[in-house]
Amino acid sequence: MVGGGAPPGTVAGWRRRWRAGRNRYDSAELAGAFGDLGTLIPFVVGYIVVLEVDPLGVLFMFGLSEILVGLYYRTPIPVQPMKAIGGVAIASGGAVTAGMICGAGLFTGLFWLLAGSTRIVEVLTRFATRPLIRGIVLGLGLRFMTEGIEMMVTTPWLGGVGLVLTFLLLTYRRIPAMFGLLVVGAVAAYFLDPNQARQLLSVAPDFRLPELTVARMNWHEFVAGTLLLAIPQLPVTMGNAIIAIRAENNELFPDHPVSDRLMAVSQGLMNLVAAPFGGIPMCHGAGGMAGHVRFGARTGGSLVMLGVILVLLALFFSNSVGLLFQILPAAVLGVILFFAGAELALTTRDIGTRKEDVYVMLVVAGFAMWNMGAAFVVGIILYEALQRRWLSI
Repeated sequence: MVGGGAPPGTVAGWRRRWRAGRNRYDSAELAGAFGDLGTLIPFVVGYIVVLEVDPLGVLFMFGLSEILVGLYYRTPIPVQPMKAIGGVAIASGGAVTAGMICGAGLFTGLFWLLAGSTRIVEVLTRFATRPLIRGIVLGLGLRFMTEGIEMMVTTPWLGGVGLVLTFLLLTYRRIPAMFGLLVVGAVAAYFLDPNQARQLLSVAPDFRLPELTVARMNWHEFVAGTLLLAIPQLPVTMGNAIIAIRAENNELFPDHPVSDRLMAVSQGLMNLVAAPFGGIPMCHGAGGMAGHVRFGARTGGSLVMLGVILVLLALFFSNSVGLLFQILPAAVLGVILFFAGAELALTTRDIGTRKEDVYVMLVVAGFAMWNMGAAFVVGIILYEALQRRWLSI
């Protein structure tokens, strides 16, 4: 077992992790904390602006989850919006209700808690060979890079400046690259839309506490959220937020290993706690860890600091946080997403030179750029067919 000691999926493993290592709270960790903004902000803005979900519950539960995950894992295992659920909900143009989102979160939490605690997830991931895992990671990395480029070309000159500046700062490292990028984004935001910038500067604190929103959900919304939102997300979570994040964490931080069961239980608990208080469905996406690490994070301290910021925004600025998140130019978010994708794709370099393994990885990566669940199924079938000599390349 990597790292020695009790297996990470056991009770002893949970206790051991509490004692292992220490978080850092320095400028590098703070810069790395913002390495996942490229995926966080677009989805949060979509929930708040399109679906008119109360930002208080979304940000407070997100921040609380970041704090607890950072304190427990002590590596930059991210907390992200579930992308399939978020994409369908936002694309509905308002047809998806807050009750349906709550129902999706409750079902998702219950499913992964049971799957992790009963070892079902181990049966499902037993077919996850190295070429399949690397293919999923490569596909996700390439998808992030292409999405980042699409966001950068919305304001080409800003995307180009951000790209060059980030390359230079990552090379010379005197100033954390994320800080430089955020400064450029803030200055550009002011000149692109000065009225919105001045409006943001005039915002005053307005303290509110989260409310128990599950009582407003009816049975019809729970069923609709389960069928339309939660179930289509399951294979995506299996590929990205369990298999890929486990592989990435254990490669980057072998002294702090995680298991598939631990990732499943973690996501189950996170959603069961968050959904009743207005939180959106969340997961541990592999791309988020790549972003955190690329911009300087090496411990869970980055998550704790980001979580504190989100909790404070939720408690004191929830009525105006939508404006804050919308003001950062999409081109800057695209630069962040691009580098996160590149960092993620680089982890596949250990695939080796065996032709069959490389072939499976590339095919799975192609499907993963379209659908993570389909990539998982195709990878299993293709790998087995090549191993049994049913096919040859």
